[in-house]
Formats: sequence, structure tokens, C-alpha cells
Amino acid sequence: MSSATNDARAASAPAPPAAIERPSRRAAFRYWLRLGFVNFGGPAAQIAIMHEDLVERRRWIGHDRFMHALSYCNLLPGPEAMQLATYIGWLLHGTLGGVVAGTLFVLPGALAMLLLSVLWALYGDLDWVTGLFYGFGPAVIAIVGAAVLRIGRKSLRRPALWTIAAGAFVSIFFFDAPFPAIIAAAAALGLAAGRWRPAWVRPGEPDGAGTEPAAAPGESPRRSGIGHALRVFLVHAVLWGGPIVALGLARGWDDLFSRLAVFFSIAAVVTFGGAYAVLSYVAQAAVHRYAWLSAREMTVGLGLDEPTPGPLILIVQWVGFLAGYHHPPAGWTPLAAGLVGTAVTLWVTFVPCFLWIFAGAPSVERLRGNRVLDAALATISAAVVGVILNLALWLALRVVFAEVSVVAAGPMTLNVPDLRTIDALALAAAAVGFVGIIRYHWSMIAVVLGGGAIGLATKLL
Repeated sequence: MSSATNDARAASAPAPPAAIERPSRRAAFRYWLRLGFVNFGGPAAQIAIMHEDLVERRRWIGHDRFMHALSYCNLLPGPEAMQLATYIGWLLHGTLGGVVAGTLFVLPGALAMLLLSVLWALYGDLDWVTGLFYGFGPAVIAIVGAAVLRIGRKSLRRPALWTIAAGAFVSIFFFDAPFPAIIAAAAALGLAAGRWRPAWVRPGEPDGAGTEPAAAPGESPRRSGIGHALRVFLVHAVLWGGPIVALGLARGWDDLFSRLAVFFSIAAVVTFGGAYAVLSYVAQAAVHRYAWLSAREMTVGLGLDEPTPGPLILIVQWVGFLAGYHHPPAGWTPLAAGLVGTAVTLWVTFVPCFLWIFAGAPSVERLRGNRVLDAALATISAAVVGVILNLALWLALRVVFAEVSVVAAGPMTLNVPDLRTIDALALAAAAVGFVGIIRYHWSMIAVVLGGGAIGLATKLL
């Protein structure tokens, strides 16, 4: 065979995937800090932003590694996007990297919510804020839509996985199936297929095979098992439970701050199913059982929480602040009590998130390559694609149309938009953002800031 023929075949062969390279600690810190200011739109959008940045652009982690981590985080209570950031930070730079990534994912949004809480308590009218954030809606639709396309291309590599993704979408969009039930069903199917029909759900060859570091230096997944998990649990038990016990002993268990600590600690470990499941549980208890705030204030908080960066579970700090502001202990000013209520609520809500990652991630990493586990995680990843598609469509209907009716049709629920209430500007902005991301590789921050500029201009005009 001629040399020219060999050269031609070599030139036509697909290029190997780019090597995965661990960033420096300084580069990672800059990225996690930036992400904390632009992670709008809830967990699906935040996962999409991280996938676009970390997998597609920077190549700090491969797609399969990313989805492996995401599948584990979907099984945990608490904000899965924040836990995913913690997991990836741990992979890149060990425990300190995980703490930095998780903290910076939450901190900017927490500061924003604190500012909004103070402004609401002092002035009681924040309509201008919702107007300012009007443009973030189309940006989030564009980001989530692009995520469905890109994650779906890489995750749905077998017809069975396409079927699972479609089933997850239909279950949650048309039948309002709870998210934990969808994940549990997908995991059960994966476990069964991994044992008896692994070819049906085989994830495929990992991207960047052989080029991706196993874990951060000094944080090898081999350091796993019951002993490691127990040590991590004991450390977090002191960090998490210590302040609760100290509050109870110092101020009494009927004190407002003690009750906030106990209630939100329980919420942190029993609320599976994503932010909306948590919000429902918190709203019912905070308004009706404890009367920490009014139903209108809870509704305002939900409205302000949606367009601000960070996990949607940051609504708990709104509750904690107003609980302290409305019911200050004797001798406390309302503002000081609100600030302490915020601090207590944030601490007991997010410390457990680090526990689940640092205790469980080493074992999850050690089991990478296990045929049955990989099959289960592949089916969970497929179900997540369907859930993200559901969110993209659900958000799109409510951003593009001012009125959407939910109509029951037997066991089904249908989201029916009023076509007369279409927002042409929002539709055009979402379409431009989607094309820009997919076709022209616009950055996430450019799309979000562009949407914010549109919203601000619309409000001013």
C-alpha cells in the first residue's frame, strides 16, 4: 500500500479526544468564584453551565467522569448542583478543593439573598429587582436547552438509554412523577441490565480514556470504605452538630435560633427530590406550623430566589432572616436577630452537603469500572437527560407565555399556554442565546449578562 494512501487515511481518521488536564489551584479558584456569580436558573441550568465550562471548554474533566459524579449526587439529599461542584473540586484538588468549590458555589448567591432580605425587611418593595432579572429567564432557557442537546448526545449512546430518557420525561412532564421515584426506577433498571443485559446500557468508551487523573494528590479513591466514612462523619458531626448542641444548651431548645437549627438540620437530611421538594416542605412548616413569616413573604422570597445565583435552596436563608427579624429574642434588634438567623440556617443546611461528598465520593470513585454500577449510573444519567428536558420545556412555557394553564386529563396533567400571551422578545432572546451557544460557542457568562441587559433595558423603557 502506498505511503500517500496511508497518509490520506491518517488524515481522515477522527482526532483523538483532547487530554484531560488538572488546572492549578489558582485557576480553579478563579473559576469557582466566577461560577458563583453566574450560576442562575436552578440545578439543571447550573449543571449545564458546569458541563459546558468544565467538559466542553476547559477539559478539566471528561464527560463520563462528570456524569458518574452527577449520578451519585442525584442520589443525595440537598442541592445536587452544589454537591456536584464539591465533588469535582475534590477530584481536582482534594478536600480543600472540594470545600472551596462548594463554598464559592453558594457564597455569592447567599450574599445576594441577604441583601435582598435586608432591603425587603426595611423597605418592603422589591418589584424593581424582578424587573431587573426579567432577562435572565430567556438566558436560562438557552443554557438548559443547549445542555439537553450536548449531554444527550454523549449520554444516550444506546437505544435503551434513549427509551429511559423518554420515559423519564413523559413521567415527570405529563404525570408529575416525583424525581426520587424516577431516579430509583432508572437505577433499578440499570442494576438489572448490568447483571443480565449489559450491552443494552453500556456507556461506551470513556472520553479521554487514559488521560484523566484518578483523583487529586493525596486523595486517592483507594482511601475509602467504612473507616474513612466514619472519620469523615465524626469530623462533620462536630462541625454540624456542635453549634446546634451549643445553641440548645446555652439558649434553651425553645429559643428561636435553636428551633431554626434543629428544623433546617432535619430538612437537610430528609428532603430528597431536588429544590422544589425542599421548598414545599419548608414553606408549609415555616408559614403554617411556626408562623415565622407570612404566606405573601414566602411567595416574595420564592420569586426573588429564582433569578438570583446559587442553589434554589437559598430560600431557607430568607426564611431564617425573616424569622429572626419578626421574632427577635429579648434584647436583640430585629436586624441583628435576622443576621444570626441567616447564619444559623445556612450553616446547618450546607455543612451536610460536604459530608455526603467527602464520605461517599472515594468509594464511588473506587467502584468506577464496575459493570453493574456503571450500568446503573448510565441509566440514571439517561433519566437525568429526560428530567432536564422537562425543566427546559416547563421553563420555556412560563417565560415565553404570560399565562399557562395546568389541565388535568385523567392521570395526566397538561401544560397549556395561552397563545395570546406570548412574549415575542423573550422567545427571540432565548432563540438567539441557544443558537449562540450551540453554533458560535458563546460563553455562559455572556449569555447571562446579555439577558440581564435586555431585562434592565426593558424595565427602563
